[in-house]
Amino acid sequence: MPGSEHTSKRFDAELEAVRARVLQMGGLVEEQITRALEAFAGGNTGLAARVVEDDYRVNALEVAIDEECSTIIARRQPAASDLRMLMMVVKTITDLERIGDEAAKIARMTQLIYESDRRHIPRTIEVRHVADIALSMLRSALDGFARLDLAEAASVVRQDQRVDEEFRSILRQLITFMMEDPRTITHALEILFVAKAIERIGDHAKNMSEYVVYMVKGKDVRHIGADAFEREAME
Repeated sequence: MPGSEHTSKRFDAELEAVRARVLQMGGLVEEQITRALEAFAGGNTGLAARVVEDDYRVNALEVAIDEECSTIIARRQPAASDLRMLMMVVKTITDLERIGDEAAKIARMTQLIYESDRRHIPRTIEVRHVADIALSMLRSALDGFARLDLAEAASVVRQDQRVDEEFRSILRQLITFMMEDPRTITHALEILFVAKAIERIGDHAKNMSEYVVYMVKGKDVRHIGADAFEREAME
């Protein structure tokens, strides 16, 4: 029927608009992380302050997208894959909002570190490396979301293992610094908070990749390990 076809097209347009908004939010979150890491690497407290101030933009997008999804569910009563897609969106924007929180946390730690006059500062070159991996995970997770690409989603899970290993390496290095020179303890702990925020970004990106598998295959692949994840995603 013509009316039914028209309604279906409008519904498809609504779903596509929601997907586009998620990618917009993802782009904003990626920008927040990039700026926070740039501020941390260069001691740019002004840039760090802007990251903290702009966190409200991420929060506002989460609220707006969540409201859009609730409205669509109430009006359209979707089923099967359409409902899974909306559920995936709601879960994804929650993780994106939390990634934005981690970016703001890195920015606040940057302000704390560089606005204080400290002479005993441990250097941890691995922080930038693990940050690059976590940022790559986010980009891959967003790409997997955009294209419903299971291979891309599986690659994120593998990268998460590298992030966890790098975080443990940083932790060991910072403990060594603190044991050798107790004057570095305060600053080392602040760097640890930054490293932990980066590790959490990786965790949230991994969550997002799991939602892609749920959307495409209807399978819950949380908490099953990287090998099992790949089998479930690619079989």
